[in-house]
Amino acid sequence: MDAKFSRREKIRFRIRRRISGTAQKPRLSVFRSNNDTYVQLIDDINGVTLAAASTKDKDIAAQKTTKIEKSKLAGSALARKATELGLTAVVFDRSGYLYHGRVKAVAEGAREGGLKF
Repeated sequence: MDAKFSRREKIRFRIRRRISGTAQKPRLSVFRSNNDTYVQLIDDINGVTLAAASTKDKDIAAQKTTKIEKSKLAGSALARKATELGLTAVVFDRSGYLYHGRVKAVAEGAREGGLKF
């Protein structure tokens, strides 16, 4: 394992020790690959993903914009799915990534979509 990955894993485990999602207040988890960004609403008590969105979704991938702008669209798409499920409050899980760039864009898109952190 390289140093950057193991550092992120340590941070991720430290975060996950403190936060957990429920059915009423799920965990908004962010995963960032080199090309795409994936976001999920997770109920940790039942071990279920309630909703998911990514920059690979057809309507988002069709846009010719930057990765940051696509991440913001993914966040707002997830917020739209969450409001359809009747969810307004979430716990934000940045998964060990620094809160800037694409991770911050997801959070801003979700907030603009109506989710409360």
